[in-house]
Amino acid sequence: MEFIVEGEPQGKARPRFSRKTGTIYTPAKTAKYEKQIRKAFLSVGGKIIPADCYVSVTVDAYFKIPKSYTKGKRLACQHNINRPAKKPDIDNTLKAVLDALNGVAYEDDRQVIEVNCRKWYSQSAGFLKISVREVKA
Repeated sequence: MEFIVEGEPQGKARPRFSRKTGTIYTPAKTAKYEKQIRKAFLSVGGKIIPADCYVSVTVDAYFKIPKSYTKGKRLACQHNINRPAKKPDIDNTLKAVLDALNGVAYEDDRQVIEVNCRKWYSQSAGFLKISVREVKA
């Protein structure tokens, strides 16, 4: 199952601690982004992979080429010579995707045995391209 999540890629923010209530919570921005990922998966007819199966997840994060780049640098980005070594960190982006799809694309993220996450530049707006598939043992 392959699907697109529109919008600039985001990483999973660290959990926050409420001094008032003494509880730990996920920041609202992260919760909203995870909901957007789940919605995109379900909108393409995504079905849950059973707990007795293995899962492979591929995440391609596309970032808009900055307007401040020179013509030469923009061209290098378009041909994947220059790649986005910038925030959010790739592991935080992957964590946001895996947590968002937990219980929606697969029953538990312990089923995920293979991941591939890459960053690219895009001429258009930023987005995530996510692929979730069952892996035969």
